[in-house]
Amino acid sequence: MREVVFDTETTGLDPRTGDRMVEIGCIEMVNRVATGSSYHAYYNPQRDMPAGAEAVHGLSAAFLADKPLFADIASELIDFIGDAPLVAHNAGFDFGFLNAELTIASMEPVCMSRMIDTVAIARKKHPGAKLSLDALCSRYGVDRSHRVKHGALLDAELLAQVYVELTGGRQIGLELASQEAGSANILAMPAKTQVMQNRREPRPHSATAEELRRHQEFMKEIKSPLWGG
Repeated sequence: MREVVFDTETTGLDPRTGDRMVEIGCIEMVNRVATGSSYHAYYNPQRDMPAGAEAVHGLSAAFLADKPLFADIASELIDFIGDAPLVAHNAGFDFGFLNAELTIASMEPVCMSRMIDTVAIARKKHPGAKLSLDALCSRYGVDRSHRVKHGALLDAELLAQVYVELTGGRQIGLELASQEAGSANILAMPAKTQVMQNRREPRPHSATAEELRRHQEFMKEIKSPLWGG
């Protein structure tokens, strides 16, 4: 199954009050494995950048001034996401900005039924725990040491790893090596499997006539046996 994990950076918190999307990063996953295919773009928001927002993501109005308008390259994004389910952290926020930009560009909004919210998944799995992306990275051992400021593509990459853990993990070690490995395949198996692969046919251990005679004599010497006389 193909899914797209994405994140956005914006000028603020609410597109209904004039805030705009300035960056988007998307990571393609198939069967919960990143394929290496991604999409990333910056957009000119045609407005100023509030200091608070710039402090979060580091994108200034000057940096974004020569970037394309969302409407001018929106078709690239739509082609990349296709009809795949869209995974985001606090997804209502990202969907709100994405659909606001699509509306401004006179394009059809993305259906909310495609939304997968990792905050909602984490809340069910870890009730009462911190649910930020940083907190979940710490919980699952996802390296975020290179994350100095928020960035849409970097955050999407981190979220893709967290999403895998939230939905069951990679189950490392449960797959056997390829049959093409031949004899080396046996060495790659768990120790228990190696023993089974190398087992030999049981050898007969029938008692000899002399052993049966000695056993009968020994049994006669037992006084008041539990199995009766």
